[in-house]
Amino acid sequence: MNKRYEEHPATLHSPREWSLVEDAYDEKDNQRKESLFALGNGYIGMRGHFEEGYHGQEGISVRGCYVNGFYDTAPILYPEGAYGFPSEGQAMINVTDAGVIKLTLEGETFHLNRGHVRFYKRVLHMQSGVLHRLVEWESPAGHRVLIHIRRLVSLTHRHLAAIHYEVTALNFAGTVSICSAMDGDIAEAAAPERGGDPRLGARRTEPRLLFEEAGSDGRGGGWLKQRTRHSRFALLTAMSHRLALPPSAAFSLSEKHDGQRLSVQYDVALRRGDTVSLSKFISYHSSRETREEELQMRSAEVLQMAESRGFDGLAEEQHAYLDAFWSRADVEIKGDPALQQGLRFNAFGLLQSAGRDGRTSMAAKGLTGEGYEGHYFWDTEMYVLPFFTFTTPEIGRALLEFRYRTLEQARQRAKVMSQRGALYPWRTIGGEENSAYFPAGTAQAHINADIAYGIRQYVQATGDEAFLVQQGAEILFETSRFWVDLGHYNPARGGAFCIDGVTGPDEYTAIVNNNAYTNLMAREHLRYACETAGLLRERYSSEYVRLERKIGLTEEEILGWQQAADKMYIPYDEELGIYVQDDTFLSKRKWDFAGTPPEKYPLLLHYHPLVIYRHQVLKQADLVLALFLLGEQFSRVEKIRNYRYYEPLTTHDSSLSPCIHSIIAAEIGDLKAAYDYFGRTVRMDLDDVNGNAKDGLHTAAMAGSWMAVVNGFGGMRLDSSGVLGFRPVLPPQWESCRFKVMHRGRLLEVFFDKEQVVYTLREGEVLEIRHDGERLAIRPGEPIRRALSTNREPSGGHLTN
Repeated sequence: MNKRYEEHPATLHSPREWSLVEDAYDEKDNQRKESLFALGNGYIGMRGHFEEGYHGQEGISVRGCYVNGFYDTAPILYPEGAYGFPSEGQAMINVTDAGVIKLTLEGETFHLNRGHVRFYKRVLHMQSGVLHRLVEWESPAGHRVLIHIRRLVSLTHRHLAAIHYEVTALNFAGTVSICSAMDGDIAEAAAPERGGDPRLGARRTEPRLLFEEAGSDGRGGGWLKQRTRHSRFALLTAMSHRLALPPSAAFSLSEKHDGQRLSVQYDVALRRGDTVSLSKFISYHSSRETREEELQMRSAEVLQMAESRGFDGLAEEQHAYLDAFWSRADVEIKGDPALQQGLRFNAFGLLQSAGRDGRTSMAAKGLTGEGYEGHYFWDTEMYVLPFFTFTTPEIGRALLEFRYRTLEQARQRAKVMSQRGALYPWRTIGGEENSAYFPAGTAQAHINADIAYGIRQYVQATGDEAFLVQQGAEILFETSRFWVDLGHYNPARGGAFCIDGVTGPDEYTAIVNNNAYTNLMAREHLRYACETAGLLRERYSSEYVRLERKIGLTEEEILGWQQAADKMYIPYDEELGIYVQDDTFLSKRKWDFAGTPPEKYPLLLHYHPLVIYRHQVLKQADLVLALFLLGEQFSRVEKIRNYRYYEPLTTHDSSLSPCIHSIIAAEIGDLKAAYDYFGRTVRMDLDDVNGNAKDGLHTAAMAGSWMAVVNGFGGMRLDSSGVLGFRPVLPPQWESCRFKVMHRGRLLEVFFDKEQVVYTLREGEVLEIRHDGERLAIRPGEPIRRALSTNREPSGGHLTN
């Protein structure tokens, strides 16, 4: 194992199996905590900033509220441009902050760094989906209150968030003022500092949202309409309130409009021991998914519904939704509570950030921060999609529908690149390419094959041929056209089909010929496209004819795909017995890891790209990723030999890398390395392993932690015929492990401890699986037990060129 990763980082949060707890407030960790305590529902994202703000302190908070898929554009400025470079960048916008609530006691305003905090606790409950904050605060004048704040972003109503703000007067009688506001003037100072980190994107110097109009209903409700400066999308943010008073308490209501800030203030006369509470309901609607003339009507309907249910009713719905989610998605391990907490935190985070409307996808940082400007990458198909495919397949389908919805933009990008077919963007929000650095962006054409792999896995796991026929096939065919046009039959390689000038998953090796991962995945892609064409011809002839006419598909073209797949060149070194990352990788000198101090990582922040490109050094799993994804095509010996060559050369400067190494290490029997890599993956954000959780959470690592358990220690594979297989191995640190997976409408539970594996069918009809190569038929109510095997020999033979 790479020596940089032999020691685990310190655990920053005490392990709680179903919650994340903050027992004291420390402002130096505030931005990181805002990411960790973020809430979302796939459409709305709200960072864990405090309702009252941060009095007198600048730079300690990024008050972030986001709407998935809602972005503005701006010109990309190149000192030296070239044809085909993206001319515009898209960036997720920090939208109107409607979560502002300020509390004043007898004229003194509550802030954590004023007066005296006698008690403080913040708890994210992952079973209920509600964030709690409990504070006992004493004002400078000695007035004490108990403040209990609950917040949720509704998982059942995509346009809705809610806050319940409760105040109890502990030692005084007097006036308590609760001021609730929406602030649409998002100052640039609130944006995160970029510094020299290219992962954060460009800093904007102009307001992204322009004010258009605002209004109120005279009852504490108000709305604000804004428009993006360049993309011209409209956003309507609205709020309403319900006040609950103690018996006979009096109150007054006042409203104020100040530019883009709308506020309503409740002044309540309390007696000692009295409690007042304010329920605040917030809605966001944009013209990207709602007709602009209907924005106010839709918003009013949502808020009216929320008021009728009340916060407690919404919380009950939230809990019920999560009960159903956890019944399928929970992974239970006994023996390491810190990693158990991490697994649940990660699964909850994925659910909160995944788009589920077919119009949006999953940003690299989800809806928790502005790192990577809210862009969608290949992370979605390679890491996030498997989690949803096998736990919540309806979300998996929606993520793939986004790719179909943006297929036309992919076609246009291929034209710009002088190629036929379609080339999907390396990073995007609206479907257009946004990567301004082509060696680590557009050159990563493997994203086409990654999407094809995701389609195949989804269809095999769910049996959803309707998606394949109606949408997936067209994606497969257009992207196959790209491969055949991009590559060529090279006489210097004996007439093999070669793909030149690409970058594989490893971004520390760029613009190479015959990246092994790319060629292997492209071959699989082309074969699947041919198989799909055969399926449509045989069983869905009318749909096949429709596609033939729509895209001009011919039998000759399909034969060309098969020929390219059959003749695909895969670089291999006979002397070392390994698959070579690309044509020239072995000709470079190895990176001097011994002479590189820890503070020089990640390399991308301390060395010019050309310095890195000249060496054998990897940012993340490349060929090792192919060992996992295409495992049937490699023997055990090949997996061991390739893993042992590439693993010491890998820096894991990408959060996507440790989980893949964990999976392969588990498969080849190196449980120590597997567990170490898994530990860094599962607590990537909870322990801030990469030091940048403040900019948003790492959704690929979140999903990778699930993969490391299910595909790694659980040994789950979906073979080429669509049959699930398992080869569990239990880490010595654990007493047992339990997880569930969905497969074609069935819910299978897998449990294993130090002695046995138990397969139980929880939903659906009989399911055939393989356990360690043995075929089993699992029937409802009839668990099957097998001894835990130590034989990890996978199926599959030598991969030929």
